[in-house]
Amino acid sequence: MKSIYFRNFLSTALMVLTSFLIIGAALVFLGQNFIISSHRDSMRSNADAVSRVAEAAAGSGALYDWGVRINLSIASENSGNDIFITSASGRVLTCSDDPGTCTHIGKSVAGSYIDDIRRDGELEMVTDLDGVFPTQRYVYAMPISGSEDLGYIFVSSTRSTIIGAWGAFLWVFLAVALAVLSLALVMSLVISKKVSEPLDEMTAAARRFAHGDFSVRVREDKGTDELAALTRSFNAMADSLERSEELRNEFIANVSHELKTPMTTIAGFADGILDGTIPKDQEDKYLATIADETRRLSRLVRHMLSLSRMRSEGSDLTKRRDFDLNELIIRTLLNFETRADDKNLDMDLQLPEDHMTVTADPDSITQVLYNLMDNAMKFADPGSTITLALWKQGGKAYVSVKDRGDTIPPDDLPLIFDRFHKSDRSRSRDRDGVGLGLYLVKSILDAHNEDIAVTSADGVTEFVFTLTLSREKPKGEKAKADKAAARAEKAAAKTASRRRGDQPGRGEGASPGSGNGPRI
Repeated sequence: MKSIYFRNFLSTALMVLTSFLIIGAALVFLGQNFIISSHRDSMRSNADAVSRVAEAAAGSGALYDWGVRINLSIASENSGNDIFITSASGRVLTCSDDPGTCTHIGKSVAGSYIDDIRRDGELEMVTDLDGVFPTQRYVYAMPISGSEDLGYIFVSSTRSTIIGAWGAFLWVFLAVALAVLSLALVMSLVISKKVSEPLDEMTAAARRFAHGDFSVRVREDKGTDELAALTRSFNAMADSLERSEELRNEFIANVSHELKTPMTTIAGFADGILDGTIPKDQEDKYLATIADETRRLSRLVRHMLSLSRMRSEGSDLTKRRDFDLNELIIRTLLNFETRADDKNLDMDLQLPEDHMTVTADPDSITQVLYNLMDNAMKFADPGSTITLALWKQGGKAYVSVKDRGDTIPPDDLPLIFDRFHKSDRSRSRDRDGVGLGLYLVKSILDAHNEDIAVTSADGVTEFVFTLTLSREKPKGEKAKADKAAARAEKAAAKTASRRRGDQPGRGEGASPGSGNGPRI
């Protein structure tokens, strides 16, 4: 299989060679006619110049004296043409040849040629003038100064003289063409080699990618052409592949670590029950542990599936629409009513009177709120208050989820949104978490080009994230959305009021107690 280097060089060479062949053919067929035409124009100019000299000499009656012959010789030497002058009857009186070698003097031009000159005013043809010349020649003849009584001027040239000038020009063209062709081929070799080098490097790098080595890079050209852009894009792709491979290896290692502990526990307790190591009266206890670990495995798999779906659909703009954020917050909060009752928690809902409409994927944002509320419920101190607030600023809606309980260690704050991250103490005390909830929250918001921040100090932990406000809706649609949100808010208020009536003494001022340990 021929390389692109060879194909590029061959195509360039063929194009250059074809171009020169076309130009050469044009010069052969068109240039020759041009040279002949130019030589004939030169013959006419010679005839005109000699006509003026002969007219001056005819005035003194000496067309055949030495002065006329010298002028004819000079004109012949400069132009390469043969010249002679005849009388009115056609007899040759003088010529440009040396007196000792001239064969024209004394000869007569046939009357038919003289008649043609008299009729047309000139004669232009290829002829030997019926024996005046030994061979066929290009001949141009005209009367002396337009007067038929003084005589005629004949200027002739052999074909070899005309073609000789053309041949010299053709050889110059061939030499220049050969030099240009050689230069073009050398430049084609260099350019083709330069173009193919990065492509060869990319091919070699792609082969190494196929074997799992993503560290190789292609040398980048500092230019701005397409090849430079291709090398930069290739290296960017290599960076992305290397990063993806690192994330994949990290993900596999983390998943293996997370799966190993519950699976070891399940297998160990199951083997103990089967082989009788665990007493019969304690089997229920260990079966409950096996059930807990199984449910934790199920949660881990569910979170991983959510992450996979988010990665494939998180940036799908077709799923985004305008929706009432107040109503979404209230609906999500109602899902935690039972858990709040079980842990004796109060809910402080701080929503503005004017409902906020945002543009996002409502299912994904529901997942964000659910994970943040679940995290707050898990680590809030019993009897404390969870505050959920909403406000807008600078074209953005801000949502805050705040709880009171053990704070996040300062060293863990920068890592809180990393996949599978937990503080060391929480691994033993919080067995429900799998370390993917906050990572999923961050991934969803990143896909929406939104931000999230966390602060944790003095027993208060707060997560705040942003959403983009939608454009103003028509009044009819806005009123309809307000009514639906009001109904949902009324139901939530009724539920919160009933719980406060049954469990007095809890509020936002409740002091932190011993909670569930450090958060994930």
